[in-house]
Amino acid sequence: MVKTLEELLSIKNQETMKLAVVVCQDYEVLKAVDDARKLGIAEPILIGDIEKTKDIIERNGLNLMDCQMIDEKDLKKSAEIGVKCVSGGNADFIMKGLVDTSILLKEVLNKDYGLRTESLLSHVMIYEVPTYHKLIYLTDGGMNLEPDLEDKVKIINNCVKVCKALGNDVVKVAALAAKEKVNPKMKATVDADELKKMYLEGKFENGVIVDGPLALDLAISEKAAEIKKFKSQIAGDADVLLVPSIEMGNGIGKSLTYFANSESAGVIMGAKAPVVLVSRADTHEVKLYSIALGSIVSRFSRKTT
Repeated sequence: MVKTLEELLSIKNQETMKLAVVVCQDYEVLKAVDDARKLGIAEPILIGDIEKTKDIIERNGLNLMDCQMIDEKDLKKSAEIGVKCVSGGNADFIMKGLVDTSILLKEVLNKDYGLRTESLLSHVMIYEVPTYHKLIYLTDGGMNLEPDLEDKVKIINNCVKVCKALGNDVVKVAALAAKEKVNPKMKATVDADELKKMYLEGKFENGVIVDGPLALDLAISEKAAEIKKFKSQIAGDADVLLVPSIEMGNGIGKSLTYFANSESAGVIMGAKAPVVLVSRADTHEVKLYSIALGSIVSRFSRKTT
């Protein structure tokens, strides 16, 4: 089981995964891609304004001049090319560069050549928190605004794939709410209770434990659970924090980053291949860890499909 984000960089595939980088003319993206290539994590296909890309490579001494490059200045067409690289088997996963998320995801979901599946696209973030005893997975603070019960099942299943890819045989999912008691006026508590019932009925894959509703303190703190006399297989030991809304997920994620100095990595799941979706505000390390995560999940998906 992977216990730190640094370990992501040392997991090698027998075959290097190919990464399609959409609108690649950005230093931070290219630096992360260059480092990933040096570590044997991914072999990039650079798609975008190649004149600008080569200028960035030359000025910063990056070792990417011999990569496959596809010149396309139009953002939509660049995204289309990147998606077709994956759907056509020429790349294993895809990364967002200087292109709007909406443009890239529209191409990912294209019915004719995209990467659409029966699942739901959802964002999975992994945080290495200095005060927590293992990696914690947060979903979904980046894609789905206020998922319903059916959506939450798909979000859990997407996140479980990431957990399994990183070696978690048992995945403890905490369905978060503001309190641990079911209140009909609080949809998050009702859905969390239903998800727990589904787990008890064996509707999730082996090794997945779902409990809820749980307030955040109960999910991550044994002391809080002990004081509140709350009994659960998950209390103080959650792997996955399933949030009921994008506001809660966004708030928890940014708090971990800016208040707790947590390192992180993230991918979008639910398509035929992982989508590495990073923010321009993300550090170089976050981008590199996210590429490594995408590579590992891509390889794992190959083995299990």
